[in-house]
This record gives sequence, C-alpha cells and structure tokens, in this order.
Amino acid sequence: MLLMKDILDEKDKRLREVSKEVQFPLSDEKKKIINDMVEFLTNSQIPELAEKYDLRPGMGLAAIQIGIPERFFVVVNEYDEGQFETYVIINPKIISNSEERIYVEMGEGCLSVNREVEGIIPRYARVTVSGYDVDGNKINVRAREEVAIAFQHEIDHLNGIIFVDRIDKKNPFKDKENMRAI
Repeated sequence: MLLMKDILDEKDKRLREVSKEVQFPLSDEKKKIINDMVEFLTNSQIPELAEKYDLRPGMGLAAIQIGIPERFFVVVNEYDEGQFETYVIINPKIISNSEERIYVEMGEGCLSVNREVEGIIPRYARVTVSGYDVDGNKINVRAREEVAIAFQHEIDHLNGIIFVDRIDKKNPFKDKENMRAI
C-alpha cells in the first residue's frame, strides 16, 4: 500500500524530469502500482481511512510522484459522497481544449507540495485527452471542471512541471477577472 512517505516532495529533482512513454504490454508489477495509486487516492478521500493511514486528500497522482519516470497518471474523483470515478490514462496527450479558462478558487493543491501556496493557475474548463488504458486500448476521455483541472495538473507532472511554476511570481492573481472560479 502506498503511504504519504512514498510521495516525492517538491524539492526532489526527479519531479523535474520529463517522463518517458510507457511500453505495452504492462508488467504485472506496473498494474499493481496503478492499483496501489487508485487505492491511495480513494482512501485519501474517505475521511476515516485518510485519518487511519495518515493520508492527505488527493484526487490525482502521476507516476513520477512516486519515483517512476513514465507517462501515466491516475485520477479518482468523488462525484457523490462515497461514489468515485477512476481514470487511468497511459501516455496521455491533450488533443483538444475549450477556450474558456477556469481556476480553483481555494487554490490548487498537490500531494508533492506540503505548504500553502497563494495564487491561481489558469486551466482549460474542458479538455479531451487521448491515451491508453491498462490493456493498451486507445481511449479518448472528455473532462470538465475539476476533472479537467486534475488531468492538466497530472500531465504537467509528466512534463516536469509543478503547479507552483504556473503561478505568476509578480502577480499571483493575474487575469483572474478573465477566468471563472470553481
């Protein structure tokens, strides 16, 4: 089982690496890692389990955050209390996006960033991501709002970018009036 100690801190230089494409078929070990990531994210959003295992709530996790420099991520979205939808996307690419920009009003967070961060990150309100599932089947996933933000956040990790890099240093709330808060 993954624990908070398994997640790299923002100071770790590996988070700045550009992850490499995943080769298929996936090994049993890689499939187990993906299942562990899903379990971690699900448990982190269930208050009793988060407390029991000392987990910070998280919605997404890129492989590089647990030291694996390969292009895959997991997003677990609690869309209703105790109801989760899980996305596993391997070798993801954003193939289309909305013109509308949004940002997280309370500020984006990251399991690798263990501090409060002021500022907003402009994100697309809707994205379509292409990639592959665990069996190597081509998939396209359309995402909106929080899930779209999570996808963009995790793809950034695969490119060596941490969300704090996207905050304007001189004006952390730059162009806020041109975007919608969620």
